[in-house]
Amino acid sequence: MANNERVTITLPDGASMGAYVASPDTPGPHASVIIWMEIFGVNTHIQSVVDRVAAEGYVAIAPDFFHRSGPGLELGYDEDGFTEGVKHMTALEADNMVADAKASVEYLRGRSDTTEKVGVMGFCIGGHMTYLTAAETDVAAAVSFYGGGISAPQGPGGAPSTVSRTSKISSKIICLYGEKDEHIPLDQVEEVKQALSSAGIDHEVHVYPDADHGFFCDMRDSYHPSSASDAWDRVKAVFNENLR
Repeated sequence: MANNERVTITLPDGASMGAYVASPDTPGPHASVIIWMEIFGVNTHIQSVVDRVAAEGYVAIAPDFFHRSGPGLELGYDEDGFTEGVKHMTALEADNMVADAKASVEYLRGRSDTTEKVGVMGFCIGGHMTYLTAAETDVAAAVSFYGGGISAPQGPGGAPSTVSRTSKISSKIICLYGEKDEHIPLDQVEEVKQALSSAGIDHEVHVYPDADHGFFCDMRDSYHPSSASDAWDRVKAVFNENLR
């Protein structure tokens, strides 16, 4: 069982970012993990992932990085949820995303039940956010699930491309994709892989041949149990190796 709570993180510009936190029952201090949400907000699925990470012995947090345009959103996996989520995703700006990432790391390190070691993982736009976090903070491990737009010519809000920041990554990073994912063609996956290799980053890029976008989420039609199970094993392994 994990202990969960809602917290508010104050950013340097005075903005407030809500977050869902779960912590282990066992005495700390513990390493911590940021879980970046999909476009559907910190909904039931993301909360369940936070709880699952906490059950592995980490303080886990899912910050609401839509707090500027739609704070507190918890959307369903239907057409209306998708339409609303895309609206908020397109309002994102990379500088604000980096600010949210840095504030989340600082918040975790400021807790009395945590160590200095922080990992990060995320899904869809949260997978993109994971890559950005790995490049712009000193997290110790990162797992990006089907992060779209990483190799796009421009980053969110017209910023420099996220892939152009690759050389700044100092942690191990794992990027997981589905071969059937029409949102992220395999040539884009290859561009990410080549960028990581060229920069000499400790990385793994794995493509699941039978998986589609969203394959990890058991609330989506695209859920693929065997791929999700293998991905979870990779998450546990990289965090165990780098955060303990």
